[in-house]
Formats: sequence, structure tokens, C-alpha cells
Amino acid sequence: MLIDVATTPVVDVYHTLVSVVTPRPIAWVTTIDRDGRVNLAPFSFFNAFGANPPVVVFSPTLRRNGTKKDTLLNIEATGEFVVNAAVASLASQVNASSVEIPPGESEIDVVGLSTIPSLKVKPPRLAASPVHLECKLIQIIPLGTGPIAGNLVIGEILTMHIDDAVLDGGGKVDPHRLQTIARMGGDYWCRTTDLFEQKRP
Repeated sequence: MLIDVATTPVVDVYHTLVSVVTPRPIAWVTTIDRDGRVNLAPFSFFNAFGANPPVVVFSPTLRRNGTKKDTLLNIEATGEFVVNAAVASLASQVNASSVEIPPGESEIDVVGLSTIPSLKVKPPRLAASPVHLECKLIQIIPLGTGPIAGNLVIGEILTMHIDDAVLDGGGKVDPHRLQTIARMGGDYWCRTTDLFEQKRP
């Protein structure tokens, strides 16, 4: 199969792209709007992009009608967000939080989760998640216009909260205990429980 992006419908390009760039970790992001209402949404265009300062990036794509999602609007308005770890025990809630609901309503209520205050940013953390990254916005880079166009959100991590329950005996994060999940193509997800080790050369 050969796909010429210039002549292929954008939705087909999207579905193929997310089927071959796998697995994709999930940024489970909490934000607030100007009125303090909490938004929660998962994003699988996500990764860490530096350590000095510690930086994470994720991309809220535009909706298929070309409008901005609430997460992007909230970060534009407040300059803050929290990335909560998406883990296997919360997989159904991660998926459910992607539901489209009217602005001003909260996915927190839809998925039945509770929040706890953050230390350095206004958006709260998800109490059930074992890891939280409190972030301030560095920059938003629009990557296109129209349906499914990306918006690269670059954030500096101010504070990391890590539950002791996911640490090993030496105080490091144990992937066997953390058990993050990731997106594949279509409706497929994966768990990070099938692990193997290789020493770096």
C-alpha cells in the first residue's frame, strides 16, 4: 500500500498514522477554564521532550469540524495543566473521559472520579492516578488548520507527584507496579505488562 498524503482524505491519513506509530503513551490531562470548572481528557499524541528543564508535549487536535477542544482553550486561557498517569486499573475511565460533552460540564463527573489540589498550579490532580505532573505552559505551536490539525502544547513540569506504591525498593518507579497503558490503532489499546530488559551499550 502506498499513501500519497496530498491526495488522501485527512481522516484516512489520521487512522493510518495512529495505527503505525504505536504504542502511544497517554497524557490524561486536567485543566480548568476561567470560571474554575475542571476538564479532563486523554491525548495519545504525547511524550517527554527534555529534562533540563523537564518538558512534556502533547497535541490536542482540532475537532472534525475544525473547532478547538476544551483542553486547548483552557490552556490558552490559564497557561497551566496537569498530566495524570493513565494506568491499567483506570483504563475504562481513561476511555470514558474522551466523551464529547457540552462546554462547562466536567468529564470528572461523567467518569466518577475525584480530584485533589495541586501544589503549584490551579488545575487539580486525579486522586486515583498514581502519578501527576504539574505543568506550566511554555508554548503552543499550531501545526495546521482544519479538521484533526495538531496543536503542540509544550509544558514545563514544576512538580512531580509519585505514589510510593509504584516505587521499587530503591525508590525508583517500577514499571511492573505503575502499569501504564497506551493507544494502538482503531479501538486497540495495550498494557505495559509484557516487558523485557536490554542494557544500553
